[in-house]
Amino acid sequence: MADLPGYMRACLHTGKLAALAILVAGGIVLQILACALYNNWWPMLTVIMYVLLPMPLLFFVGSDSSVISESDNGWVNATKFLTGASAIGSIAIPAILKHAGVIGWGAMAMELASFFVFVLAIMCYIRTSDEDSYSAI
Repeated sequence: MADLPGYMRACLHTGKLAALAILVAGGIVLQILACALYNNWWPMLTVIMYVLLPMPLLFFVGSDSSVISESDNGWVNATKFLTGASAIGSIAIPAILKHAGVIGWGAMAMELASFFVFVLAIMCYIRTSDEDSYSAI
């Protein structure tokens, strides 16, 4: 990709950002449709977990990139635990609501699809931001 002209690289990076925006918008649409189609707004409880998910990373780690690697730091381990608990909660809330009979199978399927679309968007963002040429337009 180094031999491409600058305007072509900028266009490709803009396309990557547009794809990320479409993924996030698709996740939000699935989240709202899971509630609106079945006239039951209980599945919106997972939004609480989506808000809580990045909080440990923001508060405890900051700009340190040691979260991905092995560490003996207690704060990094607490961050990993709290982030994992929030991620599992995003899957567990729809399953618990379905088990309790509050929501139907369709709403649970849409909630889980929304979660996986968000996870895909986050993974694509991490891959995009790890590229060296991305920040050097």
